[in-house]
Amino acid sequence: MLVVSDTSPITNLLQIGQLALLRQVFGQVVMPQTVYDELSELPYQQLLIDSEPWLVVEVPNQLDLVAKLAAELDPGEAEAIALAVELRADYLIIDELKGRHEAELLGLRIVGLLGVLIQAKQAGYIVAVEPLLMDLRAKAGFRIHPTLYKCVLQLAGESA
Repeated sequence: MLVVSDTSPITNLLQIGQLALLRQVFGQVVMPQTVYDELSELPYQQLLIDSEPWLVVEVPNQLDLVAKLAAELDPGEAEAIALAVELRADYLIIDELKGRHEAELLGLRIVGLLGVLIQAKQAGYIVAVEPLLMDLRAKAGFRIHPTLYKCVLQLAGESA
């Protein structure tokens, strides 16, 4: 399976000590150079990223698409979307609403961090999603609407 990731899913999983979930769920994960550069701004994150051989850095070749997307999106999002299109990725891991919308317009299959957690639970890599959601909120400042929180727990089979 070929998967490309934007910055925030990687950063959030790093902050709660669960980066390995990406490898467990997807195997190899590709990130564009700009995403790597964004992650490298914090030294401990660069060290962790550099020690994970299943995280691969690639530079997108479709510079026209990158430029077009960058007019509306963050540079990391623009490169992640362009790289996912170029590589014909099975999934693009992205959380930002505007980026998700642009990716969908380009025909990409997307999954966000919450979807990754649900997949990890369904595959048996984690016992429960809720403790990770609580960690994301407390440690990473991850914002999630209460209705979406309940929906995620329902999809993970953790609510009454």
